[in-house]
Amino acid sequence: MIDDLAERYRLAGWWTGRPLVDRFEAHVNEAPCEPAVVSGGDTLSRSELWEASGEAAEEIRRVAGGGRRVVVVSLPNCMEWVVMFLGVLRAGHVPATLPVTTPEAHLRHIFDLVQPVLVVCAGRSRRKSPADAVRRAAAEASADIAVAAVDGARLAMHGPVVPPARAVDVPETTAHVMFTSSTTGPPKAVSHSEDTLASLNVQFADRFGLDHGTPVFMPSPLGHSVGAIHGARLSLFLGALLILQREWDPVAALELVARHRADFTAAATPFLMDLANASWPGREPKLASLRSFLCGGAQVPPALVRRCRTELPNTFVTPLWGMTEGGLTTCVPSSTDSQVENTVGVGLPGLELRTLDAGMRLQATGAGELVMRGPGVFNGYYGQPELYAEHIVGDGFFRTGDLARIDPDGYVSITGRAKDLIIRGAVNISPVETENAIAGHPDVVGVAVIGWPDERLGERICAVVQAGAHLDIDDVIASCAEQGLPRRLWPERLIKVDRFPRTASGKIRKQQLRDELVNASASTAAADPDGPDRSAAG
Repeated sequence: MIDDLAERYRLAGWWTGRPLVDRFEAHVNEAPCEPAVVSGGDTLSRSELWEASGEAAEEIRRVAGGGRRVVVVSLPNCMEWVVMFLGVLRAGHVPATLPVTTPEAHLRHIFDLVQPVLVVCAGRSRRKSPADAVRRAAAEASADIAVAAVDGARLAMHGPVVPPARAVDVPETTAHVMFTSSTTGPPKAVSHSEDTLASLNVQFADRFGLDHGTPVFMPSPLGHSVGAIHGARLSLFLGALLILQREWDPVAALELVARHRADFTAAATPFLMDLANASWPGREPKLASLRSFLCGGAQVPPALVRRCRTELPNTFVTPLWGMTEGGLTTCVPSSTDSQVENTVGVGLPGLELRTLDAGMRLQATGAGELVMRGPGVFNGYYGQPELYAEHIVGDGFFRTGDLARIDPDGYVSITGRAKDLIIRGAVNISPVETENAIAGHPDVVGVAVIGWPDERLGERICAVVQAGAHLDIDDVIASCAEQGLPRRLWPERLIKVDRFPRTASGKIRKQQLRDELVNASASTAAADPDGPDRSAAG
């Protein structure tokens, strides 16, 4: 069956076997002086990027040797990220890209999982030194790992500089390793081939009218799949200008888009909300040149989509559903307002989406766990083949863990996560509808709905909000009622926070949030057993 699918994808033109390096080299030869990357005040032309990445490739080969070995790249959004990423590819090795915010415990797990021969990381950033955490994690790994801090386009080596004799070659089916956001556990190493990633790039280009003349703006971390696939790889694939933003600032983002006439971006919901809220003195509307803003990583509240039609009148804002493992759905310009607000769109060409019913049967429409199969879906969890096998059902369909509903037109509505359900009185409740309703309140900046432990019912519905003004639970319930949210989905508890713990992709780490709040509540109760519950609304 796998061979039949591969042949189908090749015949459709989605799988060509052409490496990303070859595609970009062709763009270099066609127009070497065209700008390739803008970062801060620096610009590299295609030929300059090619030359710099060639020098990086020589440095990488000196340390990593021959064969196909994993080389981890963990850098912020900067020129050096693109240089080193392309350098790894040109050296014949396999990049494994990580956000710079990856916790040290996760670094140790990742290094044991993928056994890299080299880790390329940042030196000092403000008062912190990311290289220190990387070196500590590398020293504790089971394999010998060289660590190189980037100094300009050069590598400052720390640790062994002779390729370890027991380094393992990477299979040809793995061209890029990325890591899941790990909202509930340690990251998983996702293996993509040249073909799975190229199919996503070419299909996005077709759907949104992208080519070498449509600059890509990327504020999302390049170390995360959104930034890597729809930023770095997409721009190299198309030969388009990549506009990087190192540290998020919505006003600076508006200025970058206007200055470089950016056409396309993909970013998480907090980015979109900040842009909608930002004041803009320009003569043109906000993001005037940006035709497409794909918003994913976290649920996009319908109220935010509606607001963006006024705040960003020139920009088609669509929800983006996808995973590091691939897939990807979006709305299209012909989608109705209701479809854009209440669904995550339709799949890319060739992506087969199904739901699993209660009997684990595949169904083309209806509700259940979402499963997928297609040319842009990954080919395994690197170093964990048994874990990958556990997620496969039917003839190669991957279980996403998302709960969804597919309508007769193929539009998908995400209704929650299988592991994110609130179990109240033995009834499973998805938090999505409650979160969307609360997000419609004008003073709510961010919201997460979690299950709060309850002796009688098991869990109750708890809304955790970040608000721009005073807010109590009565205000929230009144807003939910006005929007027609059923009473059974109203929050029974309100907790206000100044910020949410988030992944690099913008997802709220709900398990961490719940653990922190429940533990804080328990500590308060233990210290003052007769006092009021100070973690509740108010």
